[in-house]
Amino acid sequence: MDRSRRAQRSPLVRMLSPLRDFLDAEASGAILLAVGAVAALVWVNSPWSASYETLWSTKTSFTVAGHALNLDFRQWINDGLMTIFFFVVGLEIKRELTDGHLSSRRSALLPFTAALGGMVVPALLYLAIAGRTAPRGWAIPMATDIALAVGVLAVAGSRVPSSMRAFLLGLAIVDDIGAIVIIAVVYSKGIGWGWLALGLGLVAAALAARRLGIQSTAVFVVFGIALWYSLHEGGVHPTIAGVVMGLLAPTAPRIHAEIVDVEQLTDISDAAAVQATTQLARDSVSVVEWLQHVLHPWTSYVIVPIFALANSGIDIDGHDVGRALRSPITWAIVVGLVVGKPIGVLATTRLAVRFGVADAPDGSTPRQFLGIGTAAGIGFTVALFITELAFRDPAQRAEAKLAILAASLIAASLSCLVLMTQHRDVDGTMVP
Repeated sequence: MDRSRRAQRSPLVRMLSPLRDFLDAEASGAILLAVGAVAALVWVNSPWSASYETLWSTKTSFTVAGHALNLDFRQWINDGLMTIFFFVVGLEIKRELTDGHLSSRRSALLPFTAALGGMVVPALLYLAIAGRTAPRGWAIPMATDIALAVGVLAVAGSRVPSSMRAFLLGLAIVDDIGAIVIIAVVYSKGIGWGWLALGLGLVAAALAARRLGIQSTAVFVVFGIALWYSLHEGGVHPTIAGVVMGLLAPTAPRIHAEIVDVEQLTDISDAAAVQATTQLARDSVSVVEWLQHVLHPWTSYVIVPIFALANSGIDIDGHDVGRALRSPITWAIVVGLVVGKPIGVLATTRLAVRFGVADAPDGSTPRQFLGIGTAAGIGFTVALFITELAFRDPAQRAEAKLAILAASLIAASLSCLVLMTQHRDVDGTMVP
């Protein structure tokens, strides 16, 4: 989007800048995510530890048209609430691909190559260390937790230029796309082709509804719920429904921002004016931007912290830690995240820039790329999510979760160290 077009956008659209909203919510949500993880650890290692697993393993049933869903609380969170999380991910992917940092080939190449290196190298290191013991966990160290990674950049403050923050966001979005594909292809159960055909039919119906100009949110919510259920019953992980519906959301506003009267946006003289102003504001931005603005705080401040609380509980005693230290799974994940991520990101970006495939962000340095790559090694939320899908053995899950926690702490500490030990040159620019 060029400067003249940006200048014509209404004040509300500028206020709802998706990148700023996204980064602010992620940085703040990182604190609650960490609180949820710490609370789970304290709970499991307290005298009330039995109540932790009792709560999350409590079953609840839901019946629709004779079809019953019988899931425990943890499954409702991982399969249900996390669908909303992946819906917001789908919205961000759609925005980045159409009007963001991935919208042009050259701007997308650097974060794409960085994410590719940051996925392939950790996976190869994992397989080299634990491929014979637990090969299904190869995708765990591929993940990047955007909330915690952005939180690290927030700690580094002005030492990290805005161009590098945008680079991290692009990297994380491509990383999310990779994780979504892996979850759909690798970690789905036996496919029920009838249910899958129904899901494809629902997607086609949603596309047709869009083309017919149907704008009712309720209609698409119904499509999304039906798609979620068909994927769940068909053996495809149901959170993919969130991504699909996010990608289907339109990126064009219902009315052009240029014709919006700014005075109307500030009219709150009575209840009717407030309602009209709210509707006008909603119509002057795209559905993708509006839904991100509304839902992203819920995913960052509520859903992801609850997910961390439900999945981070690890009984840490001398025996468990000793077993984890002897486990190839532990070392494969730690090495993959702490070593593989920065090596993959740094190596691929250097190669891409050196061979003229992509341009380095303004004001960037090799040290900043190393710091960003190390921050990408914080693989908390999605890594825990994949762990639940990859391993059925509770002991292997515990080893993997302990490794994810340890690796994320190490990666966050190293990233802060790398980014915060830069110094300014006499002209104010950052130098390694």
